[in-house]
Amino acid sequence: MIAHDLIKEQIKIASGEMISGKNYFPTAHAIECRINAEDPFNGFRPSPGKITSFHSSKGHGVRVDTHVYAGYNIPPYYDSMVAKLICRAPTREECITKMERALDEFIIEGVKTTVPFHQRMMKDKNFREGNFHTGYLNDFDLNEETE
Repeated sequence: MIAHDLIKEQIKIASGEMISGKNYFPTAHAIECRINAEDPFNGFRPSPGKITSFHSSKGHGVRVDTHVYAGYNIPPYYDSMVAKLICRAPTREECITKMERALDEFIIEGVKTTVPFHQRMMKDKNFREGNFHTGYLNDFDLNEETE
C-alpha cells in the first residue's frame, strides 16, 4: 500500500504543480465523530462546564485528537468541540463496528456531549447501509429505536 500525503498534494495543486500520483484508489474506510460539549437531546444546545471525568478510546485504528482532560473547564464563549474520534478499518462495516466500540469506551462526565448522538447514528439502519444524503439529519430522530 502506498500512502499519499493529501495535504502535500493539495499544496502542490494550489501552487500549480502536478500531483505525484496517478489514480488514487481508497483501500480502507475511516469515520470521524466530532465530540462536542452539546446536549443532543435538547437541540444540541451548548453544555459548558467542568469535565469531572475523562477517558478516551484507544486501540488499533482508533485516533483521538483532543486538548481536554479531567478538570478542564469548557468555556461558553468558543467552539464546543471536545475531541475528534477517528476510526479506520479495511471495510465500512468493520469501521462502524470499531467506532461503536470506541464511542462506548469514551467517557466524559460533568458536561453533556454528542456521544449519544453518534452512538445512535452508528446503529441507524440507513446509515449502516449507506442510505443517507446531505439533508439526512433533518429527519433523523435521536430518540427513535434502531432496528
